[in-house]
Amino acid sequence: MTDFEYLAPAALYLGSDYATALAQGPRNFRTAAQAISFAMEHAAPVSLRGARLVIGKRQFTGNDLKAMHGSAEFQALTH
Repeated sequence: MTDFEYLAPAALYLGSDYATALAQGPRNFRTAAQAISFAMEHAAPVSLRGARLVIGKRQFTGNDLKAMHGSAEFQALTH
């Protein structure tokens, strides 16, 4: 994924759909990389259906999170 700041502060919403994720409120992370790691490695897979990662005014879906987690840039940053 290009033009993405893995080190920017991020809010992560998780839920079986977006309305549920929004109602449960965000989990705030110091970095987007930490939020992505949490979502992919610790959260229930069903919660990715309604997931949103918010960085500033930009939003990313659960499918985006999966792509970011598998990206070479993310892997280089976290391993």
